[in-house]
Amino acid sequence: MTSVTLLLPLFLLLLLLPISVIAQTYSNISLGSSLTANGDDTSWRSPSGDFAFGFRPLEHNLFLLAIWFDKIPDKTIVWYADGIETAPKGSKVELTNDGKLVLNDPQGKELWEAGAVNGGVSYAAMLDNGNFILVSRDSSINSWESFKQPSDTILPTQTMEVNSVLYSRQTENTFSRGRFRLRLLQDGNLVLNIVAFPSLTEVQYDAYYWSHTFDPNQTIAGYRVVFNESGYIYVVRRNGDIVFLPGQNIVPSNDVYYRATLDYDGVFTQYSYPRTSSGKPSWSIVWSAPDNICRSIGGVLGSGACGYNSYCILTPERRPTCKCPPGYSFVDPNNRFSGCKPNFIQQCQGEEWGNQEDKFELQTLKDINWPTSDYERLDSYNEQDCRSSCLNDCLCAVAIYGGVLCWKKKLPLSNGRYDGPNTGSMALIKIRKGNFSTEQSTCPQIPSPKKDRSTLILVGSLLLGSSVIFNLMLLARSCLFYFFKDYKKMRKINQESNVLISNLRAFTYKELEEATGGFKEELGKGAFGIVYKGVIKEMGSKNYIAVKKLDKVVQEGEKEFKTEVSVIGRTHHKNLVQLLGFCEEGQHRLLVYEFMSNSNLAKHLFEISKPDWNQRIQIATCIARGLMYLHEECNTQIIHCDIKPQNILLDDNFTARISDFGLAKLLMNEQTRTRTGIRGTKGYVAPEWFRNTPVTVKVDVYSFGVMLLEIICCRKSVELELGEEEKTILTDWAYDCYREGKLQDLVENDGDAMNDMRRLERLVMIAIWCIQEEPSLRPSMKKVLQMLEGVLDVYVPPCPYPSNTVYDHSQSL
Repeated sequence: MTSVTLLLPLFLLLLLLPISVIAQTYSNISLGSSLTANGDDTSWRSPSGDFAFGFRPLEHNLFLLAIWFDKIPDKTIVWYADGIETAPKGSKVELTNDGKLVLNDPQGKELWEAGAVNGGVSYAAMLDNGNFILVSRDSSINSWESFKQPSDTILPTQTMEVNSVLYSRQTENTFSRGRFRLRLLQDGNLVLNIVAFPSLTEVQYDAYYWSHTFDPNQTIAGYRVVFNESGYIYVVRRNGDIVFLPGQNIVPSNDVYYRATLDYDGVFTQYSYPRTSSGKPSWSIVWSAPDNICRSIGGVLGSGACGYNSYCILTPERRPTCKCPPGYSFVDPNNRFSGCKPNFIQQCQGEEWGNQEDKFELQTLKDINWPTSDYERLDSYNEQDCRSSCLNDCLCAVAIYGGVLCWKKKLPLSNGRYDGPNTGSMALIKIRKGNFSTEQSTCPQIPSPKKDRSTLILVGSLLLGSSVIFNLMLLARSCLFYFFKDYKKMRKINQESNVLISNLRAFTYKELEEATGGFKEELGKGAFGIVYKGVIKEMGSKNYIAVKKLDKVVQEGEKEFKTEVSVIGRTHHKNLVQLLGFCEEGQHRLLVYEFMSNSNLAKHLFEISKPDWNQRIQIATCIARGLMYLHEECNTQIIHCDIKPQNILLDDNFTARISDFGLAKLLMNEQTRTRTGIRGTKGYVAPEWFRNTPVTVKVDVYSFGVMLLEIICCRKSVELELGEEEKTILTDWAYDCYREGKLQDLVENDGDAMNDMRRLERLVMIAIWCIQEEPSLRPSMKKVLQMLEGVLDVYVPPCPYPSNTVYDHSQSL
């Protein structure tokens, strides 16, 4: 931490000058002006066009009243109206004649307002520094300004006074208050802390970051936080000293935008963004606090960074990612910070108690701990003693064993975290036998019809109390009633379960022909047809789509089409391309997908500017998540059969999304293997395709391994034009480089990868495991993902080709 005292008044004056004398230009917004949320570009811009105030469209015809960076592609939001998460289409924000800023819904109901109670406003303005102001008539002080009512972000030239607060979002895309707060306290300390959530009043838990600028006597206490125009953030003490927040690595420049945001994961982060760039710029992290939120959050109250019963792992970018233990699933599948719940009942009474070892078992997680959930410590125990003690204790949910100590923990578990490699401890997770899932499947199931037993009971009673002939007549009538009732019910279910259960839109061929301009702009070609770009215009808004036209539909192709509609329409994951609708009209078979603006991975790896090293690792991890979902988290297991960079699309945020999985062969619940014709693309096809042997999900693992090497090296799996025979086949060359200790040859033109050799070696080892010739040696995609995320060790892989290779599992990276 750096202090600058009054001995350096000139330096202090220069630092504070941008805040006190900055001159802002703006265009006045007169009283009576208004904006309406209608899907068009409805905003008031600053004179430079850097910022805009108005309505940002969200999903489902909802809008957010916000301020955002307007010149950059992703329109990053820096402020939003507190207390309302969204406003419906047709809502209006107005600067009223009495000087208030009022937001009303389409029916005129007030949703939010700002401004002085007694009015006195002459006009409003959106300033070039990102501040939206209501200017009082005497111009002595602003009647209201967004800088004084921040949401989750502060900008250069903005200050925070004592008792000012930043609120995190609940999730990345949910604009309601989350659990984390950044506050400048009365004692002068700038702190990060968690609050009880949800709660009628905010109960603050222990701080997990502080600026060390407090003073109970207020003599040298901090009283203001300054984010100056040069990009520095510091606390000003009452005696004039300033204290920079530690860890800042600022390069003052007029060529970048800056912002500092309390992110939804609880990390306070300063970002920069180039104002001009010929490539694909994005927000870069300048610095963040705390360094390790997984370990910084403690105390006996609260759930920790990730929620109860979960555990926190720090990514290489120093961001928290949350996991559930075996046998647990997320409380909210759409919010991985929501905590986890057990997928089984654990109790201390009834038939469950007294027979624990028959019904429960312990699964092991290395180096994971919940340090604040202990209820018993046992000394001089070996591992077996610790296991037995937890299994036979109905209160014990987890035991942590580390040498001679056994710590027993009960639910709910709090402050879970990864303690780092080689701590020597292990978490023994108690789960019901046979329960191995970490998340409940999000794929919906079609309910089977159940007969109403009450009528049967009535019929039986009548049979006992009436004549035989009458009862036989009544029974025949009841049977006919049941037959027609069940027939109608089954017919309705069969109709709905085909496609309507998916809530997909059924397009006409004419609609899609008009949307694509007569199938004019081709996005790509696949094995089953051509993909075209289209746009759907609805209620004044434009939504881009990708239309796959299946021109040559034979019997098998038609079957594949119906498979996509009925199965993929019910399959949702953030790393899969979503199917929006279909057309089945005469001979026309078309599929309508969401449009991915950044094309496919192949174009970025092999043609245009390459993603950087960290981006490529993130892309590989996202693909692994999507494949694990297809393989393990749906009741109907899906084998993709054609994993390659051309089938990995990238959205606006460069998030990887798997496409074309709807054309894969499906395995029913009772099936584990299938034999079928060779499918896939040369260079990515697993060896078992050529042997007429059972094909399993391991064919996708093989293809992923090949593609992982392509992502690492930014080259194709087969390149005949290289002129160097040993480099022609990427899998062969990569294994040779690994075996000979020459991994730098794989990334010789990539400085970031060359400086990250340990992670490079880990990724290559994972890829070699995936491309093993023997399918049983390949890991599952779940284990691949765990290895990519650092949860599992990566053992030294054998040569991928000889089936009789002997290898040593005792060695690990």
